[in-house]
Amino acid sequence: MSDMTAKDVLDLMKKEDVKIVDLRFMDFPGMQQHFSVPASEIDEDSFTDGLGFDGSSIRGWQTINESDMIVKPQPQTAFIDPFMSVKTLVMTCNIGDPITGEDYTRDPRNIARKAENYLKSTGIGDTAFIGPEAEFFVFDDIRYDQNEHSGYYFVDSVEGKWNTGKDEQPNLGYKPRYKEGYFPVPPSDSLQDLRSEMVVLMEQVGLTVEAHHHEVATGGQCEIDMRFAPLLEMADAMTKYKYVVKNVARKAGKTVTFMPKPLFMDNGSGMHTHLSIWKDGKNQFFGDGYAGLSQVALYAIGGILKHAPAILAFTNPTTNSYKRLVPGYEAPVNLAYSSRNRSAAVRIPMYSNSEKAKRFEFRCPDPSSNPYLGFSAMLMAAIDGIQNKIDPGEALDRNIYDLTPEEAAKVPTTPGSLREALDALEADHDFLLKGDVFTKDVVETWIEYKREAEAMALDLRPHPYEFALYYDI
Repeated sequence: MSDMTAKDVLDLMKKEDVKIVDLRFMDFPGMQQHFSVPASEIDEDSFTDGLGFDGSSIRGWQTINESDMIVKPQPQTAFIDPFMSVKTLVMTCNIGDPITGEDYTRDPRNIARKAENYLKSTGIGDTAFIGPEAEFFVFDDIRYDQNEHSGYYFVDSVEGKWNTGKDEQPNLGYKPRYKEGYFPVPPSDSLQDLRSEMVVLMEQVGLTVEAHHHEVATGGQCEIDMRFAPLLEMADAMTKYKYVVKNVARKAGKTVTFMPKPLFMDNGSGMHTHLSIWKDGKNQFFGDGYAGLSQVALYAIGGILKHAPAILAFTNPTTNSYKRLVPGYEAPVNLAYSSRNRSAAVRIPMYSNSEKAKRFEFRCPDPSSNPYLGFSAMLMAAIDGIQNKIDPGEALDRNIYDLTPEEAAKVPTTPGSLREALDALEADHDFLLKGDVFTKDVVETWIEYKREAEAMALDLRPHPYEFALYYDI
């Protein structure tokens, strides 16, 4: 994160002749919101006093009778928007109450800030490093509708294996087969230039990128990896990442989705998330235990595995998330840890055994999550594991499909639906309330919103496949 001050931002605006300042913040479910003001409206006081807006229309936030809220621009998040034709400077904001001046408890960014502060207060560490690997699909066309008498979606990609027989005048072939998109060179990978453009613009707006490549699925599945960073900084970065990816695709006449499972019978999009906790410049997860981990790291894994069903309500927060978490698609459905087994929820990467690189990877999360809430829930579970010395049990280093039915039955699995994950969160959330990081109001509002707006809404609607199963019954 840059160390820009309010004065630096004002100087930058002058130097770049900025005309518009775009103020952004994250709503409760995880979609970035914004409004803009002329550059002349921003002065040093804007950073301390904030600017007012109506919070009553933001999903999961204030009621209409207490709708006034303020945004406080954070100067260290400032960047020049590469997509706008009018010179625009963007800043991420914290949300405050205009009467008390206090940080708003349902502001996801506030929750991430509190999680970082809570880690420091425990003495366990001073920095939680997060490294997410977000996957996404680039499509050429998407149509969907749902009404009283019909429901459908049509997804299309020039790369889709389903188009090998289409008359494209001419059809040039080179369409990755199902589950074989990882990762042949162009022309099979038709998105190399598009991803490279995404990376160049990401670097231009201050992100640090390590790699990009095609992913396993046909039909345009991609991954771009960022270098790990402290939790809040990475949640900000993940938000910027999505903005860049979607807008580069749109400019090219394509569309991006971070939905975890848009294609049937091929791999879904995950967001494997790497975690390490550091103190005084030393990695607290580096040691001489299993796979080069310290006892602290193993306890952290114990916390993640114990609380995983509840964490998933934040890291896998959509009904579609559980279409990805099924056996047979490299999905991490087993609540166990391993240095090799990619079907385990927690994996210890073995590419490098140096102190700097030692970490573990929680493989369940997907990119539909609100990064501020998902990363914070992960950290809180890890801290709970360390504080309570939660034993993660034996590592699962055998192929899960080689286990006997009796052995396999002993390995717990991830929830089968969003509803199950919300039930788990309802039953197990005390670990999130420590340090007032997640408040009871936040947890209850999240559960109520997700149940009514998503789980129940889906349950009420007939599914197209139900007609195939039952129409002639």
